[in-house]
Order: sequence, then structure tokens, then C-alpha cells
Amino acid sequence: MSAPVVGLVGFGRWGRLIFRDLRALGAEVHVAVPSEASRQAALGGGAASVVASAADLPDADGYVIAPVTVRHAECVRALLPRERPMFVEKPLTADAESAAELVAAAGERIFVMDKWRYHPGILELARLARSGAFGPLRSITSHRLGWGNPHRDVDAVWILLPHDLSIAVEILGRVPQPRFAAAADASGSGLLAVLRDDDGPLVTCEVSADHPVNRRTVVVVGEHGSGQLADSWDDRIVLAGTVDGVEITPETRERPVGAELPLAAELRAFLDHLAGGPPPRSDASDALAVVRAIATLRTMAGLPGASG
Repeated sequence: MSAPVVGLVGFGRWGRLIFRDLRALGAEVHVAVPSEASRQAALGGGAASVVASAADLPDADGYVIAPVTVRHAECVRALLPRERPMFVEKPLTADAESAAELVAAAGERIFVMDKWRYHPGILELARLARSGAFGPLRSITSHRLGWGNPHRDVDAVWILLPHDLSIAVEILGRVPQPRFAAAADASGSGLLAVLRDDDGPLVTCEVSADHPVNRRTVVVVGEHGSGQLADSWDDRIVLAGTVDGVEITPETRERPVGAELPLAAELRAFLDHLAGGPPPRSDASDALAVVRAIATLRTMAGLPGASG
């Protein structure tokens, strides 16, 4: 079987990791990036070719789009005529209008890189929650806290909150209705968000770029039991109460889930799709729902537009 051919837009801090994993997975990768220094770095790393813009990329089996967030929409538009699947770094865009435009134009070919939907711990929490192992769900609570935002084009809320809303999608199958949001100020460095459907659990997300210590946790609580992923690097979840009808003991409270890195897992899923396999986990409708929810929550909290 010949190697899959992928066009990669972007070769920054995150784009280089995507490039690394695509190459490790056996793909032939062509890179589009404006910077001459970055093009030389891509060539040195094994890129099949380098060009300055998405429109200049050669025909490929599919495209991975990972420039700065404010350029997502223009890069997707440039590649629409290729009629190939596109895997776009989250969020799809930083405004609901452009996200809806892209979904209307090519929703069946657009997927979003929600890497937390590939985290082994999240997958196991979601499996347990959907199976009823915790009993009827009462709440999902996540914290995504740390220091600084390396992205200069959009604020921390646009970068961090999509992760937690995608986790809600993985567990519940949808983005719940936004109910409340608050921010300490208008900088966009943090947000407390509450979402809930009339018949669903309370979903609370706290994101911040102002905390001196990184914290990444997700807790799912049901009537009979609960589960937690305590850190993004953990290879196990922690359980309490009664799970699957069995009382959790000190010996069974930790459940190993594996340590596959989510970025590699989602890129493998995209390459499998290019070869005729199932689509990646987050489709265009999921991506649009996330962008619309964030826009609504930002309005509730009094935050300005995409760049803050």
C-alpha cells in the first residue's frame, strides 16, 4: 500500500508536532507555511515539498490545517476546490458566522482536531458514563488552568474552552445549553462556564491562563459512583462509589487506561479515514456547536470578540 499523502498547513509550535507524528505514522507530508525559515526547517525534517500558502499545496489525499486560529477559515476556503477531507485544529474558527459558512460549504469533508476525545482516560470515563455505570449522571466538572497563552491571535478562552466542550460532546453526544458564564475581567484570560440541558447533568468548565501551576482535571459524577482523570498525562482514572454495580475498594479505585498520546491517536484516525475508514470523532456539526457555545458564553461573560 502506498503512503498516504497529506498537505499540512502550518509549521509553528503545534504544527511541528503534527508533522512529526504524521511522518511517524508513515505519511508523505507537504507543508505550507509563509516563513522561509520554517520552510527550510520542514524540508530538513523530511517534508516532501514546501510552499508558502495553502493554495500552493499539491493535490493530496487530505489536508491538516493548523496555522494560527484566525487563519483557519481562509486556509479551509483555499482548499475547498480540492474536494478532499480536511482535519482542522480546534477551534474551527473564532467566530460563529465563519464557522457556519464553512460547514455549509463543505461540512461533510471538515473534521476538527479535538485531541481530548482521543485521550484514553476520557474515552474510558465516557464509556462508563454512557453505559450507566455511574448511574444517572449528575455533573461533569473540568478544570483547565495554567500560566500564559502562547497564542497571540486569540485569547486563552478560545484556545482552552474547546477542549472541555469537546469532552462534554464525547460523554453526552452534544454540547449542552449555555446557562451562565463569568470572567474576572475582559482580557479573555479565563472563564467560568456553566452549561446544562433541561434533562441533562450540570456541566461546569473553568479555564484560565492566570494560574501558576498547571491543572487538567475532569470529574464525572453519577448517582451511584464517580470517576476522575486527575491529570492530562495520567495513564489511569480514579473511581469511587459503585461502578457497574460493584463497590469500589482501595484496591480497585485506580483503573489503568493506557498511555497512547492523543495527538498521534487522532492523526491515525484521520489517516485511516483517508484510506476508507470511519471519520474522525469530531465532525463539522460538533465543531460548529462548540464555536457557537463559546460565542454565547463570551457574550454572557462580557468578553469581546475573537482577539480580546
